[in-house]
Amino acid sequence: MTFRSGFACLVGRPNAGKSTLTNALVGEKVAITSSRPQTTRHAIRGIVHRPDAQLVLVDTPGVHRPRTLLGERLNDLVRTTLLEVDVIGLCIPADEPVGAGDRFIARELEELAKDGRRRPPVVVIVTKTDRVSRADLPPQLIAASQLLAADDVVPVSAVDGYQVDLLADLLFGHLPLGPPLYPDGELTDEPERVMIAELVREAALEGVRDELPHSLAVVVEDMEPRQGRREDDPLLDLRVFVYVERDSQKGIVIGRGGTRLREVGIQARREIEALLGQRVHLDLRVKVAKDWQRDPKQLRKMGF
Repeated sequence: MTFRSGFACLVGRPNAGKSTLTNALVGEKVAITSSRPQTTRHAIRGIVHRPDAQLVLVDTPGVHRPRTLLGERLNDLVRTTLLEVDVIGLCIPADEPVGAGDRFIARELEELAKDGRRRPPVVVIVTKTDRVSRADLPPQLIAASQLLAADDVVPVSAVDGYQVDLLADLLFGHLPLGPPLYPDGELTDEPERVMIAELVREAALEGVRDELPHSLAVVVEDMEPRQGRREDDPLLDLRVFVYVERDSQKGIVIGRGGTRLREVGIQARREIEALLGQRVHLDLRVKVAKDWQRDPKQLRKMGF
């Protein structure tokens, strides 16, 4: 047997480019992206296929100093994931100085090797190289490589494709021998409901500011085929709730006369229809769930 298969985890501080890189490696959109930090809230799995190997990418939430129960659970999710993968990709953005957040994550990775455990190989990935000049890149590569003892260091750009294939080669090279883990052609194992909720949240994040991005949560309440439709013209009815923590935030999401919520619905519906390959009717509603990020009961309801 010469086939290789296994899991790779992309880890880094918020807004380090992990989700965009995941999509570039998979070749399709499987993770939502935003300029807002802490966009990712689930361990999204994207699958990269080659004739002789299969790589399952796990895009994790950004590791950060938590201020809420949600933040603590997201950090715990990352730590659990790190113990279950075959190779780790530590993402460091090229356009920002290496900082305390990067050093914190590097120490977390070093901790994995304690208590007799074997730490998975680490590839340091300097992301967003399209945002810096060639002269500024070498110092960042040096700074990133000094964070911890890494197996490889590689600069990439998910936007223009710079060295994305080389990164894939490095990640594949660290996988063990084994059979395929997923059927050929499958790109993600995320449930459709989760993907739909994430696409709505991505649309709702556009243009918002301050604390609102962290206060937004999306839940798909109902998902049913419209009855009485012809087989060649199906329609999927979706009822989706967008949760915020305060009444003032509800007004921001809805906008004057509902204009903003309509824009969110148009953008989200376009992405959902591309994902599902069929027409959908999207019924969006905004609700207040006071301080849901700190409430264990509400966190469970929202899937955390």
